[in-house]
Amino acid sequence: MINTKDILETIQMIDDENLDVRTITMGISLLDCIDPNTEAACRKVYDKICGFAEHLVRTGEDISREYGIPIVNKRISVTPIAILAGANPTASPVHFARALDRAAKTVGVNFIGGYSALVQKGFGPGDYALIESIPEALSETEFVCSSVNVGSTKAGINMDAVKKMGRVIRETAERTADRDCIGAAKLVVFCNAPEDNPFMAGAFHGVGEADCVINVGVSGPGVVRAAIAKASPSDDLSAIAELIKRTAFKITRMGQLVAQEASRRLSVPFGIVDLSLAPTPAVGDSVADILEGMGIERCGGYGTTAALALLNDAVKKGGVMASSHVGGLSGAFIPVSEDAGMIRAAKCGALCLEKLEAMTAVCSVGLDMIVVPGDVPAEVLSGIIADEAAIGMVNSKTTAVRVIPAIGKDVGDELNFGGLLGSGPVMNVNRVSPKVFIDRGGRIPAPLQSLKN
Repeated sequence: MINTKDILETIQMIDDENLDVRTITMGISLLDCIDPNTEAACRKVYDKICGFAEHLVRTGEDISREYGIPIVNKRISVTPIAILAGANPTASPVHFARALDRAAKTVGVNFIGGYSALVQKGFGPGDYALIESIPEALSETEFVCSSVNVGSTKAGINMDAVKKMGRVIRETAERTADRDCIGAAKLVVFCNAPEDNPFMAGAFHGVGEADCVINVGVSGPGVVRAAIAKASPSDDLSAIAELIKRTAFKITRMGQLVAQEASRRLSVPFGIVDLSLAPTPAVGDSVADILEGMGIERCGGYGTTAALALLNDAVKKGGVMASSHVGGLSGAFIPVSEDAGMIRAAKCGALCLEKLEAMTAVCSVGLDMIVVPGDVPAEVLSGIIADEAAIGMVNSKTTAVRVIPAIGKDVGDELNFGGLLGSGPVMNVNRVSPKVFIDRGGRIPAPLQSLKN
């Protein structure tokens, strides 16, 4: 039974603690749009997206108004476009990016993800073309997001793809330098990419998914921070973990309510609720503030990784009790530019790139929205990707890199992306060169724990 206290508590979470549904993401399969004629394929892509997502935005707005729950974004994810591009690898995949962008504008969503390639074990016919086209595609489009999966626990790490992505990230930033390098902010490199992730820029609709599904990503760092602030100074960490679990349960129940209602109204199957705590640049809506609320003087100090491990585990335990269909990333995001507390910690020097990398061993995603000097060589970017992919591969978890070279800027400067992407200080990068290692190419073999059959 839901009592009055629970209702009033949820209202307070929404009004005072930045609780919201971060995104309703409709996943759409484009496998039936494959056509050796690229123009015909693009037409099918546009028509199918517009047909399925015609009422997505209005439905989200109706649910938000009727239930009083803020729903910040309405998004679409599609089948990795490299699969469609493979039917005609001599044609530029940028045609698909333009079709996706047109469809996003037509239906009114915030972002559309799936300009993607899955190359953890090698390249298919369309993969080379798509990866090479990413800088052009992201510089020409407004709403398209791109991702490339370069490794997995089962396959190891495709180091040829890692090398390519260091160069692609640099070129994407250069092509959008006049817009604060926004192209690189819409590009993420994964290891163990999930096929049902509702969050951008890494969302794509996996080939094992249904023809169309509704996935929901909730948010709630401000709610968890407020709950911890109310805890007694004498509470030990077990009590703090219990408090986070109970809070995550309430957040997830709200997300499931929205997901099921959107599913019913759109006549589309409900997929998953992603439990991730997704921060915003708003003061108080910060994962860093949660860690500091536990007792770390400033995020990035010793003890930060342990506090983040506690937070991530408690969020998952609370969430799985609230929903039988949990997926996506599900944990805590630590994007620097999108988290006011992380920005503060980076600016004062408490948080460095190496500490962020250590934190990714226990959180959900990886090095997210990290701004680096514009003259960082491509091989150093590839080295960052390789290290992060190795953490994901060995620990059987999703990791990712969304790093933005700030062209023409150096440490101490800032990039401003606006909106949820926020603004980020340019962070210092270790310039010791991994070029010889990266240039070797080939594959890093899968770890022993991949042999589970």
